[in-house]
Amino acid sequence: MIQIDNLRKRYGKMEALKGLSLEIGKGQVFGFVGPNGAGKSTTMLILATLLEPTSGKAYVGGFDVVKQPREVRRLIGYMPDFFGVYDNVTAEEYLDFYASNYDISPQERKEIIPQLLELVSLSHKRDAFVDSLSRGMKQRLGLARSLVHNPDVLILDEPASGLDPRARIELREILKELRNMGKTIIISSHILPELAEMCDVIGIIEGGELVATGSVDEIYAKMQGYKVLKVRMLDQWEEATALLTRHDKVASVKKDGNVLLADFTGTDQEQAALLQQLAAAGLPMASFAEGEGNLEEIFLEIVKGAGS
Repeated sequence: MIQIDNLRKRYGKMEALKGLSLEIGKGQVFGFVGPNGAGKSTTMLILATLLEPTSGKAYVGGFDVVKQPREVRRLIGYMPDFFGVYDNVTAEEYLDFYASNYDISPQERKEIIPQLLELVSLSHKRDAFVDSLSRGMKQRLGLARSLVHNPDVLILDEPASGLDPRARIELREILKELRNMGKTIIISSHILPELAEMCDVIGIIEGGELVATGSVDEIYAKMQGYKVLKVRMLDQWEEATALLTRHDKVASVKKDGNVLLADFTGTDQEQAALLQQLAAAGLPMASFAEGEGNLEEIFLEIVKGAGS
């Protein structure tokens, strides 16, 4: 559904994209991970036909984003990381205005808008003025706006930015529903670990280059055995930390409450031996478990490897 081939974008001497190539299949949910300035928003602006690349090609649904922008715009719903709203209109009027821009008839709009408001859980706010809505509600309204013409592809740039935990959960549930509807979604977010369960493919971008791509499990596999051991202690944290730190397969140890988090690169046999060492030392462990590093940790590890 989305194809990017050797995409480059320069701003003077600064190169924001450095030959980016990527394919996203129909119905896939692709998660873009990367720090500010990595090239996520530039890529999305190009896909949304709002920015022309310096070189390379990008296609949405087989249409060239530069040569066939009108066709592409019919296929996509774009939600930028920050967007303006009209203050002196209600939520219903706001969606009606945008739907009319897609030549949707008044009769169709009467049917579509209540459905969209229900999808984003704003039916009770249909008559509320936009400027009275909370940040999370405005984000959901912006998502509804991007859906007025029932696009096949959604391009969502940092949709959860600035939201509180409850609003993030609400947004995640809406995105799950859109995924179930068969929408192709490309989403960037610095809180992607919360959305990882719904992403088919993750892409890690740094300095305008895609440094890793694959499923969440495949990205974890790139860690070459990296895992986080969670040791919950009843007491003697300093002694346990010292023992863990001395182990040649433990890269670092940090304390989180009464839990010691050890970055471990050894085999299963070496992990079992480490557990035996802790027990033999008489340290009061309440539990010893294997966890997974979150995507931010994985990002840092992979980027560190790419830059070395």
